[in-house]
Amino acid sequence: MEVKEPIAVSEEQHPADEIVAPASLDSEVKELPASGWGLLKTRNFGLLFAGQAISQIGDSMNKVALLWFVYELTGSAFKMTVIGLLQTIPPLVFGPLIGVYLDRLRKKPVMIWVDCIRAVLVLLIPLLYSLDALSLERLYLLVFATSIVSTIFGPALASSVPLIVSRNQLMGANALVQSTTNIGLLIGPAVSGAGIAMVGAQNVLYIDAATFFISALCLMPIMVREVPQAATRPLDRAGLIQDLLVGFRFVFVQHRTVLLLMLTATLYSLGASAFVFLLPVFATQLLDASPVELGWLWSSLGIGMLITSAWLAKRNQGDIRSRLQLVAIALAVGAVAVCTLGMLQAPIMAAVLIVVFGGSTAIFTPVVWAMLQELTPENLLGRVFTTFSTGAMASAMAGMAAFGWAADAIGPAESLLGIGLVLLGTAIVTAAFSRRYLHPTQSKLPGLMTV
Repeated sequence: MEVKEPIAVSEEQHPADEIVAPASLDSEVKELPASGWGLLKTRNFGLLFAGQAISQIGDSMNKVALLWFVYELTGSAFKMTVIGLLQTIPPLVFGPLIGVYLDRLRKKPVMIWVDCIRAVLVLLIPLLYSLDALSLERLYLLVFATSIVSTIFGPALASSVPLIVSRNQLMGANALVQSTTNIGLLIGPAVSGAGIAMVGAQNVLYIDAATFFISALCLMPIMVREVPQAATRPLDRAGLIQDLLVGFRFVFVQHRTVLLLMLTATLYSLGASAFVFLLPVFATQLLDASPVELGWLWSSLGIGMLITSAWLAKRNQGDIRSRLQLVAIALAVGAVAVCTLGMLQAPIMAAVLIVVFGGSTAIFTPVVWAMLQELTPENLLGRVFTTFSTGAMASAMAGMAAFGWAADAIGPAESLLGIGLVLLGTAIVTAAFSRRYLHPTQSKLPGLMTV
C-alpha cells in the first residue's frame, strides 16, 4: 500500500486554490524514450534544451562582459560589485510574490515574454552607450530590471518540465536542463573573453541579447500540456496574502516530504554556494594559483557537473529511497573532497578533487526538483519553486558571508573544513530522511489527495 500524506484544505480556501494532484503524462505522451538522453530526440524537449543551452551560453557571456564593461566605465571595483548585489535582491524580495502570479498564468507564454523582455533590456545597454546616453544610474536600473524578469524564468521553467515529459522522465529531464547551465559556464566565459578582446565588452552584449531572442524562438513551437486556470478572485492585497499562505502551508505544514526537502536544500545551498563563491580565495591562498590555474579550477568544477548531469540523464529514475540514498552518498563524497582540498598544495590534485566536488553536487538539484515536480499540484508549482529558490538564495548568502568571514578570521583551510562538515551534515539528514521509506511498499513518493 502506498504511503499517503493527506492535504488539509482550509474552509476559506477558494475553489481555484483546490489542491489537485498533478496528472501523469503517461497517457498523453506516447512511447517516450526509455533514457533521458532520448528526450533530446523529441520535438518538445529537444527545442527546450536547445533554447536553454544557447540562452545559458549568452547568460554566461553577459556576466563576464557586464562586469568588465562596468569596471571599464567606472574604474571602481565597488561599483562593479553593485551589479552582483542588484542581481541578488530580486529573488529574495520578489520570489514568493512572483510565484503567486506565475501559478495564475500559462508557463510557455511567460517564458517567451521573459526572454523577449530580457533581450530588449540587455540590448538597451550597448545602444544607450553608443548614443552616449548611458549613465551609471541607468545601467544599474537596466541590470535590476533584467534580474527581476530573470527571477521569473527559473520557476516557470521548472514548472513547465512536468508538463512536457512523463513522471518517470523527470530526473533525466532536470539533469539535462541543469547540463545547459554547465555548458554555458564552460563555453560562455571563454567566448566572452575573446569577444571583449576583439570587439569590446559593450558589443558582446549584443550577442547576449540575440541568444535570448533565439531561446524565445525555440520555445514558440513547443507543445505544453497545461490548462488555463479557472477564473479566480481578484488579486488584491487580501487575495495575494491568501494565495501566498496556500503555497507556504503546502511547503511548511501540509506535506512533510516537501518540508524535509526544503530543509536539505537549505543546508545544501549553505555549503555548496559558499565553496563556489570562495574558490578564488582558496585557490590563491592555499594553492598559490595563478590566474590561468584559477581558470582551470573553475573549468574543473564545470566539467565535474557536466559529467554527472550526463550520467544522471541516462540513469533510471528509481524509487524515492534509492534517489535519496544517491543524494546522501554524493554529498558525503563531496564533503570528503572539500575537506581533503584544504590539505593540498598541488593545483593538479586540487583540480581532480574539484571535479569530484562538482560531480557530487550536480546530483542534488535534478533529483530534488524531480521529486518536487511529482509531489506538487500543477496549480502550486510556481509558488513551491519560488519558495525553494528564495530559501536557497537566502541560505547561500548566509553561507557566503559566514564562511567568507571564517576564511579571513580563522583561515581558508578551516573554512573549507566547515563547508565539508555542512555538506556531510546534509548527507546525514538526507540518509535519515530515506529511512522513512525502508519498506518496499513505501518506495514511491507519497500521493496527494484530490480535493
